[in-house]
Amino acid sequence: MTTEVVLITGMSGSGKSVALHALEDAGYYCVDNLPPELLQAFVALEQQHRAGRVAIAMDVRSAASLPQVPAQLAALRRQGVQLISLFLDATTDTLVRRFSETRRMHPLTRPGDGNALDDRKRALVEAIELERDLLADLRAQAHVIDTSMIRSPQLQGYVKSLISATASQLTLVFESFAFKRGIPIDADYVFDVRMLPNPHYEPSLRELTGCDEPVAAFLGQQPEVTRMLGDIAHFLDTWLGALVRDHRSYVTVAIGCTGGQHRSVYLVERLADHFAAQSATLKRHRELTAA
Repeated sequence: MTTEVVLITGMSGSGKSVALHALEDAGYYCVDNLPPELLQAFVALEQQHRAGRVAIAMDVRSAASLPQVPAQLAALRRQGVQLISLFLDATTDTLVRRFSETRRMHPLTRPGDGNALDDRKRALVEAIELERDLLADLRAQAHVIDTSMIRSPQLQGYVKSLISATASQLTLVFESFAFKRGIPIDADYVFDVRMLPNPHYEPSLRELTGCDEPVAAFLGQQPEVTRMLGDIAHFLDTWLGALVRDHRSYVTVAIGCTGGQHRSVYLVERLADHFAAQSATLKRHRELTAA
C-alpha cells in the first residue's frame, strides 16, 4: 500500500489548524506539531500499520529542528511515499489583526515583550518577520495557500479540493482577484487584465459576476478579451511540459482586474475549461468568496 503524507506548515495564525481539521474530515490520520526529528520514524510506523493517508502539521514551535525537514522529505520521496507539502501564508497585516482579535501570543514573542500597545504590535511584527525567515526553505518547497482573504469554511473546502486533485501529475490553480485588494501571495504567475472592457460600466451587468451568462456573453463578444484569453492559454500551453518536467505538483495562475468580479472571474472560468482536458484544474474567486 502506498502511503500518502500531507505535510502542513506555515505561518502562525494562517489557518493550519483549520486545514488539518479539513483533512481529518476527509479521512486522514492527523498529527499536530510533530517534532521534525520524528517525521521519518512516524511515517515508517504508520506504514507498518498500513495507514494509507496521514496528515502532519509542523510549525515554528520546532524552530531548532526545522532545517532537518527538507532532507527528510527528500528521503521519504525516495522511499516511494506520496508526499504533498502545503504552506499556509497570509500578509503581515492580516496576521497582526488575527493575533490582536484572538489575543493569542505569537510563539516567537517572549512573555513581557512591550508594555504599551505600540510596543506590543512592534514586537508581534518582528516575531512574524522572524518566523518568515525561519520557514523560508519549507515555503520554497511547498504549494503556498494565501489565506489572507479566505474564511475558515472556504479554506476547508479549498484544501479538500486541492488534495483530491493530486492524482494528476500537475494541478493548475486559476485564481481571480482584485488589484485594489492586493496581489495573492501564493501566485506563481500574475496576469493583469484591467485594460479589457469592463462590464461594471454596463448598468445591467454591474451587480453580476463573470460566472453569470450575461457577463460571459458580453465579454465573449469583445475581441480584446478573446485575444487576452488566447495569449494566456498559449503561454501556459507552451510551458506546461516544462513545468511537468520540473516536477511541479501545483501551479497557481492569478488573473487580476480592478474589482475581481467580472473580467478576471470570466477568464479564470474559461481558462479552467480550456485546460481541464489535459490537466487537473481548480478555480478560486478570491473576492467572491471573501464577500
